[in-house]
Amino acid sequence: MKRLCSTALCAAALFLATPLGASAGAASIGDKIQSKQAEVEATHKRLEQKRGQLRFQEVRAQDMQRQLSETNRGITDVTASLQTLSDQVRSNQRRLAWNKRQLDAAQQTLERHNDALRRRLVDAYERGDLSYVNVLLSATSFSDFVERWDDIRYLIATNEKTVRERKAAEDKVADAQRDLQSQQAALDRAIHLRQQAKFQLAALAEQRQGLLAAADAERRSVAGEVAVLEELSAAQEAALEDLIRDRQRIEAERRAAEAAARRRAALLAGQEVVPLETPLGAPSSFSWPVSGPITSPFGMRADPLGRGFHMHEGIDIAAPTGTTIAAAAGGRVIFAGWYGGYGNAIVIDHGGHTSTLYGHCSQIFVAEGQDVQRGQPIGAVGSTGNSTGPHVHFEVRVNGVPVDPTARLR
Repeated sequence: MKRLCSTALCAAALFLATPLGASAGAASIGDKIQSKQAEVEATHKRLEQKRGQLRFQEVRAQDMQRQLSETNRGITDVTASLQTLSDQVRSNQRRLAWNKRQLDAAQQTLERHNDALRRRLVDAYERGDLSYVNVLLSATSFSDFVERWDDIRYLIATNEKTVRERKAAEDKVADAQRDLQSQQAALDRAIHLRQQAKFQLAALAEQRQGLLAAADAERRSVAGEVAVLEELSAAQEAALEDLIRDRQRIEAERRAAEAAARRRAALLAGQEVVPLETPLGAPSSFSWPVSGPITSPFGMRADPLGRGFHMHEGIDIAAPTGTTIAAAAGGRVIFAGWYGGYGNAIVIDHGGHTSTLYGHCSQIFVAEGQDVQRGQPIGAVGSTGNSTGPHVHFEVRVNGVPVDPTARLR
């Protein structure tokens, strides 16, 4: 209902010199405001609940994404580790092949020496080993005998040394071969374990991918519900504002009717007629409701809650929670209560179709219909409604249209 007091009704009220019609209209508007206020508050509670669910789903989706990223990093690390192990296996296999060739050569050489030694032992057993004796007896002199004796001793020692060295070399190669085989077994076990880990991580990644998809779908669903509730809340708050502006008009008409009644009463009593005065208020300036810096001016701005750009119809004045809020000018309280995104709010009609609004209060000290003076405490600073911190949202409206308050603050 955009206009509850028609011109005819206003004329009748003036003619009868009574505010009864305006009072009845104000009462009707008051009931509708209370009803709409209850709707706005209920929607706001649902909206806050859904926003809480949305924040939870966003955190959940972020956590799922973090877990999935960790799992994928684990898969990358295990894959790199498997590649390193595969390189080590190939290197170990090359060393094993080389050692095997060395071991085969050493074994073959040792086998030849052993065969020669065995043949000499067999010959010595069957025929007696006279070759060394024959060499000595063939000497032509004592010095030749000594030289032959030294040669024979050197030959025997060399043969024995060669056999020992070949045996030591074979043992060394065999030890290296066993070490390499042990390393190969360890590498095989490590590869098996990492392949198992990669398989498990892949399964975990698939599971977490599914959980992330479910969490993201739930987040989108809740975000859609939040958007719907925000639109509903905005529509209800707009309707509530229309009702409050209707109350302001009716209040102005009531005051005009009262002034006219007083004038006619003075005429009937033969008293001096006082010219009709401008309705109360219509102040040319306003006092600061609280002392503090302006943290958000009047005009277009990015929504602090991340809901795009919109018109900021007042100014935000920062102050600690509990700081006293004073009336910016004298007038009558036409609204005091929960006002949607404004939270706990107070609206004062100053006459002349001018009003002020004080939003996000933590406490309200006045009631609807109460007359207040400039500077009178009316509430306390808070952060109720759509707010990111303690402050006062201060608006000045003329004919229901928000205007920049800063030009009128003194």
